[in-house]
Amino acid sequence: MNSVIKNCLPPDRNPRQPKVVLPKGSIDTHVHVFVESKYKMNPDRGYNPPDSTLDDLKHLHKTLGVDRVVFTQPSTYGTDNSAILDGMSALNAQTPDRARSVVAITMDITDKELAALNDRGARGVRLNTDNKGGMPIGFGQIGELEARIAPFSWHIEWLFPGKDILELMPVLKAIKVPQSIGHFAYQPAAATVKAPGFQALLGLMRDGNTWIKISGANRVSATDLPPYDDVTPMAHALIEAAPERIMWGTDWPHPNKYVANPNDGDLVDWFGEWVPDHAMRQKIMVDTPAKFYRF
Repeated sequence: MNSVIKNCLPPDRNPRQPKVVLPKGSIDTHVHVFVESKYKMNPDRGYNPPDSTLDDLKHLHKTLGVDRVVFTQPSTYGTDNSAILDGMSALNAQTPDRARSVVAITMDITDKELAALNDRGARGVRLNTDNKGGMPIGFGQIGELEARIAPFSWHIEWLFPGKDILELMPVLKAIKVPQSIGHFAYQPAAATVKAPGFQALLGLMRDGNTWIKISGANRVSATDLPPYDDVTPMAHALIEAAPERIMWGTDWPHPNKYVANPNDGDLVDWFGEWVPDHAMRQKIMVDTPAKFYRF
């Protein structure tokens, strides 16, 4: 194994029950699963993830009060979606419509293969420019990608370094299919909501074709661990800009982190701090993602 690929931290293996009671039908829109002995890692990966199994995820969601989930393809597996597809299928076999997924593909995929993925519960394609191995589709191919996925009502999900947002704005504004962006678009809380990058994000949200995940607080806060009060103004600004297009996720098991990982119960409670209104919690945790991922 390449020695420059670092081992990232495991999640907190003892999630606590949050003080906030999530609404019935809540959806965690951003998780991964990793099983080294079963699924082969991409040699172009940027990190070595800790084993984080489907049973671990089920325990987490039972503790947090989460009922449904969206698996997001991690860059470590490249375009081999087996781990998340197996996890999704296993959950749906136990409880119909419990899980959906966002996959990574190349443009060599056939329409028949896309249709099969759609039938299994895939709902979008992830484009990840932040981690090596996560971006097999070039920017020049995005128009073709849109044409291929539009018949299935799929979306594009973005993950990119926060510093790149201004440079990417022409690309993001040109997208015709729905698009989502993870983890506050990696905009650093310390830069404040007045920063050009965050202001560009707000403009994109107001345009009406972008959904944002207020996930990954530990990735954008000044600190890896709570409190995440510096993230509160960003959450409030995004909700004000586009209340119908906000979603939430744990980002479990918090891969590519090396200092500390939060307890996921704390992440739920900080969501509660950002969103004290119960009607808005229902919208963000249930109504919006259920419609977006077609549960």
